[in-house]
Amino acid sequence: MLIYPNFYCDNVREVKYEFLKENNIKGIILDVDNTLIDYYRKFEDGTLEWVDNLKKQGLKFCIVSNSNNLNKVKYVADTLNIPFLTFAKKPFKTGFLEAQKIMGLKRENIAAIGDQIMTDVIGANRCKMFSILVKPIAEKDIWVTKVKRPIENKIISSYLKKVKKEKV
Repeated sequence: MLIYPNFYCDNVREVKYEFLKENNIKGIILDVDNTLIDYYRKFEDGTLEWVDNLKKQGLKFCIVSNSNNLNKVKYVADTLNIPFLTFAKKPFKTGFLEAQKIMGLKRENIAAIGDQIMTDVIGANRCKMFSILVKPIAEKDIWVTKVKRPIENKIISSYLKKVKKEKV
């Protein structure tokens, strides 16, 4: 289903190399806001090391953000030493496909990680990429995202029931 992620977890650090390898993932598209940093531009402990360790394993990265705040996205990209795209207009395909070109990988070898179903998951799924939904780092969001959160929470609840049913 277009609105369900392929995988759901608490944060990016729970996405382990072994899991990525099992799913033939060689590149990762990352969202910025509430996925890598909070509203105040703070990284969660361990996030920088997580990216660094996966890079050492040979994974490629690219940030794809809907933000038009170039300074913020550049700060995150420079800190992680990875390429980036801003004002990506997710869930439209353009940003995802541009990141694919930057990484030089096939769609089926790319995972997109983000905290929103309406942008990150749907965009990745539309591009036939592996979608990974993480819980938002913090509750503080920009107003547009705040409006979508209750709808996304209902979708997540439905997704978790489906996953639980499949395991039985």
